[in-house]
Amino acid sequence: MVSSDDAKPLESAAGLVAELTMELVVELADEQATVEFGQHLGKCLQGGEVVTLDGPLGAGKTTLCRGVLLAWGHQGAVKSPTYTLVEPYVFAECTVYHFDLYRLGHPEELEFMGIRDYFDNHSVALIEWPERGEGWLPSADLSVEILLKDCGRRLCVRAETAKGRQVLERVRLQRKGG
Repeated sequence: MVSSDDAKPLESAAGLVAELTMELVVELADEQATVEFGQHLGKCLQGGEVVTLDGPLGAGKTTLCRGVLLAWGHQGAVKSPTYTLVEPYVFAECTVYHFDLYRLGHPEELEFMGIRDYFDNHSVALIEWPERGEGWLPSADLSVEILLKDCGRRLCVRAETAKGRQVLERVRLQRKGG
């Protein structure tokens, strides 16, 4: 597993540094490496985070979610909730909601399913195909882009909020053994 950590300042229109974004790029050799990275990520989530997952069909979005859920203690199978749109996993500390919006007909359908009720400080939301719910979903704390690369995957994890930066810093420290 190869990674690079970048902290890049974003400049506002006035040329002032507005915010520090963090990005972690990780090369993953296979499915097991994707699950293991998901476990690292899952151990660093504390509740209240929104994580979006982007990538083509078969890129490993659900595999990454499986790793996150293993970190929280899930023992069973993890399947993509393509037809149900959301699968809740209830743990003592929090509920992890795994969304797959691939088959969402219109973003407004999220309002009918009570989408706002899923996001609080006692939940983690993992959202596949977030662009299909644009305008109805809260902003992501972390965005994960998964790209196919040779036989493996390249993950680009970007902190989008202060909470996301805290999570990403914990991921970096945990992966270094700290």
